[in-house]
Amino acid sequence: MKIVVILSGGETCDVTAKAGSTLMEATRATGLPVRVACGGAMACATCHIEVDPEWIGEVGRAGDEEANLLENSNYNTDNSCLSCQIIAKDALDGLRVTLQQDTFEG
Repeated sequence: MKIVVILSGGETCDVTAKAGSTLMEATRATGLPVRVACGGAMACATCHIEVDPEWIGEVGRAGDEEANLLENSNYNTDNSCLSCQIIAKDALDGLRVTLQQDTFEG
């Protein structure tokens, strides 16, 4: 399935995600500079994304543990999530997300 990732500056990158993989895994496999300091164990917020408002109903809001991690981000929004917690499924084909500034390596 295709996920549209919006980078800083507004440019987009199409990411192919296999069903059952996480969005974090798909972005890393594409070569996007996502830090992922904890390796996807939901122990940090370095895979922080913002889900497009049109998709938040399908993806769902961050859970309590996820929201606690995101509270420390200067870029936290109502639609913030951790990409390690979004599992690719057919219903997410075409999903649009924005990589938040605190996610980029370097």
